Amino acid sequence: MSGTDFLPKITIPDIFARKKEGRRISMITAYDYPSAQVADDAGIDIILVGDSLGMVVLGYENTLKVTMEEMIHHTKAAARGRKRALLIGDMPYLSYHTSVEDAVRNAGRFVQEGGAEGVKVEGGRKRVRVIRAILDAEIPVMGHIGLTPQSIHMMGGYKVQGRIFEKAEELVRDAKILEEEGVFSIVLEGIPDELSRIISSELKIPTIGIGAGRYCDGQVLVFHDLLGFNSCYLPKFVRKYANLNDEVKSSIRRFISDVQSGDFPSDNESYSLPRDVAEKLLMKYGVTAAD
Repeated sequence: MSGTDFLPKITIPDIFARKKEGRRISMITAYDYPSAQVADDAGIDIILVGDSLGMVVLGYENTLKVTMEEMIHHTKAAARGRKRALLIGDMPYLSYHTSVEDAVRNAGRFVQEGGAEGVKVEGGRKRVRVIRAILDAEIPVMGHIGLTPQSIHMMGGYKVQGRIFEKAEELVRDAKILEEEGVFSIVLEGIPDELSRIISSELKIPTIGIGAGRYCDGQVLVFHDLLGFNSCYLPKFVRKYANLNDEVKSSIRRFISDVQSGDFPSDNESYSLPRDVAEKLLMKYGVTAAD
């Protein structure tokens, strides 16, 4: 039994109400049963099955290669691991870009097949028709503006957005438009601290930041980044709360050494036959009894 077993299930209205209550929101990405389970047990508010799994789990160079089938597969696994946290599925590239009908169908798959309780959609005003249709299908939507990884080719890479006055104004307008359409929260990624402060103060719905400074109503980090579970470059906004990469490698090296020396497994880690059966078998096959 975990420490969160007696806490109430977190719902969309709960997250929506957090801003008014002045309670900050914690969100983490998780991509499978064990990571979702441990995050849920720790008391996280929202688990996002992010398309970032393409990079940190599947080894793609970016998120653009992630498919709906891969997202549904991982969302199902995460859903089995969480009990209390709100579970959101990340709409991958081309799952909502081709038509409104495709968008609603794919969002529905996250809920019906994956067990998600809402979906995240990247983009501002250009996604209004899609977001409106998904909401009309009774599926909650989390917005996402600023640095949107599915648009990296248009943006010229992973660059901080909104540093020019006109672009900053566009992001403020996009956030207001998404709120008007009915999203329950908005992820602000890769934007300056001052801009996220303005957007957060202008909205009644919560903002959740990643590389967007201190003034958002919540924060999100990637599971593997937070735990130091990789050895690649990490952006400046990532705070590593552990260094599991080194710890795991050290543990595996000790295992290799113990196997090679014969120290593993020990008697306590092995099963034994009843004494009389062992003696008969050893005698029959001419095997010398171990010391």
